[in-house]
Amino acid sequence: MENWSLFSLCVLLGLTSRWAVSFHSYSGAGKPPMFGDYEAQRHWQEVTYNLPVHEWYFNTTNNDLNYWGLDYPPLTAYHSLVCAYVAKLLNPEWVELHASRGYESHSHKLFMRATVLFTDILIYIPAVLLYCFYFCDGSSKQKVATALCILLYPGLILIDYGHFQYNSVSLGLALWGILGLGLGWDLFGSLAFTLALNYKQMELYHSLPFFCYLLGKCIKQGLTGRGFFQLAKISLTVLVTFALCWMPFLSDPKQPLQVLHRLFPFGRGLFEDKVANTWCSLNVLIKIKTLLSRETQLFLSFALTLLFILPSSLKLLSKPNLWQFKLALVNSSLAFFLFSFQVHEKSILLAALLMFFLFVFFHSMLPLLVKDGLLLPYVVTSLAFLFLSLYLLSHLTRTNEPLFWYFPFHFWFSLVAMAVLSFTSVWLEPPAKFPDLFPVLVSILSFLHFLGFIIYFNLVQLMEPQRKKSQKKTN
Repeated sequence: MENWSLFSLCVLLGLTSRWAVSFHSYSGAGKPPMFGDYEAQRHWQEVTYNLPVHEWYFNTTNNDLNYWGLDYPPLTAYHSLVCAYVAKLLNPEWVELHASRGYESHSHKLFMRATVLFTDILIYIPAVLLYCFYFCDGSSKQKVATALCILLYPGLILIDYGHFQYNSVSLGLALWGILGLGLGWDLFGSLAFTLALNYKQMELYHSLPFFCYLLGKCIKQGLTGRGFFQLAKISLTVLVTFALCWMPFLSDPKQPLQVLHRLFPFGRGLFEDKVANTWCSLNVLIKIKTLLSRETQLFLSFALTLLFILPSSLKLLSKPNLWQFKLALVNSSLAFFLFSFQVHEKSILLAALLMFFLFVFFHSMLPLLVKDGLLLPYVVTSLAFLFLSLYLLSHLTRTNEPLFWYFPFHFWFSLVAMAVLSFTSVWLEPPAKFPDLFPVLVSILSFLHFLGFIIYFNLVQLMEPQRKKSQKKTN
């Protein structure tokens, strides 16, 4: 009974924090002609409701792809369609073809945020609670502390409720996939992750660890016996799920090719904006976009991403246990973020795990949040999250202290550096010659942390130090 009361408290606080940010600004509010990510999600509802499926991803008279054209997989489009049906019932003006462009009202803002909250309740929050209940060591209070730190993470809340990206859907489905594999339900785990991949193509960040873990298990069972049949069932599950998601686009070969073209826009270049990855940071010293051809940039990006993914993935393939799997997920997502092509600031949410980890990730999105008028929520939620995390993890954890206690100087030095940069980014004017000085400094500082993280977690996975017998292998 106590367990359920504690987890109910988690849900209540998680929902309260999400609804609290609903009264703040959002991406692109009152900024024509594009109006930002808020308008993108509304426009996708307009397109999917009013146009036939075969026009969703094509440039037509009624679907200008230069105005927030669909660039996510079919499951996102179906989600937009479902939201559009509800919107049509509440107020037809919200999804009226052409006439609804740039539509803004208080009631529509509440509707859009209610759709995000609904997906949180349906997919993300249950996955987090079950994960903490089954796979976190310690007492009920320690599990609740972990769940609260995840549910109250301000990065995901501000992006989803300020940009309406529905990251909690893809992350929640991926977490259901991890839960499935951890509980030995490999077919369910494969199904859940395939749905995540068909919702957002960025889930490719996690795809190789899922593949290597499942293939490694099948190899261990024997590919001439039980392992072969298990591999066949997993493959069939994945193929059938993909086929069902893409079925409306399979009647004409041009359709899936156009969808893929929209999902992977290599024409946009190696990077945009001030992203805390290798290419944006290196561009400060070496103008990569100018010196290298687009083909060379693409090859270099692919080669380095593969180089940093393979060691942890091969280790997982040879030793497919849950501990290795979770480390591979961290290393793979960081490698994709640091080295892959066309990375967005919000993609760092895919690698967010530990408390300090989470805080650095949140700070890396500061320029984006300031641009969208989310400075006050950023400051308030940052301080609240930091205090809550420090309090919960230090007072409720007795046997396994938080990671930063072993590196106090590094932790506090990084925290002060992030605070100083946050302050200067907002209150000081940059030099006229370097108008992007502060966003670049935020990106470089975050990049250095991420580079340290990927080196550290690769060493942890590849060296695999002996763990105490009292510790669960799956933790």
